[in-house]
Amino acid sequence: MHAMIKINKLTQFDKGRYRELTAGYTSQEKYVVDKTETEDKTQITLTLQPLDPPYLKRFGRDDNLEEQMEEVLKQGLSLGAYDGSKLIGIAIAERREWNKSLWVWELHIDADYQGKGIGTKLMNALTRKATKAELRVMVCETQNTNVPAIQFYRKLGFEIDGIDLSYYTNNDVEEGEVAIFMKKKLGK
Repeated sequence: MHAMIKINKLTQFDKGRYRELTAGYTSQEKYVVDKTETEDKTQITLTLQPLDPPYLKRFGRDDNLEEQMEEVLKQGLSLGAYDGSKLIGIAIAERREWNKSLWVWELHIDADYQGKGIGTKLMNALTRKATKAELRVMVCETQNTNVPAIQFYRKLGFEIDGIDLSYYTNNDVEEGEVAIFMKKKLGK
């Protein structure tokens, strides 16, 4: 890792850099989601399946989401990873007071810097901030198709804690992309 990498509070929202960092992901595998429901039992299973060709996800531009992220920054819990003055990673997080949680809305590292521990540094710093703020849990949402993200969060102590079968559309299961909520409990 470059010696100049620093983790600092993210105070300014740079739309252009945000769009570059949040462009999308590629996954060599996905979790196939299956739901069976009877009067006696409801069961949702995730089964890891290799993909050939890989799954390629590209996010479109969303002005409303960008405005929301800009507002979230004002809470002061979001972090940036910097190589000198260049923003190379973001962790945008929002405090939810009612249930003492920290929602990690965005965690992205520039492709040229991935695999160098920067995401781990960002998440460890966020964990310290959340603990100091007396929050009880950190929450992130990813997709069943983003196995690298699921594996990364698991290494940091997160567990799959929820599955939403219609978070994105009314046809998520049929279309093959389902929301996975992962949580890391911080305290009591």
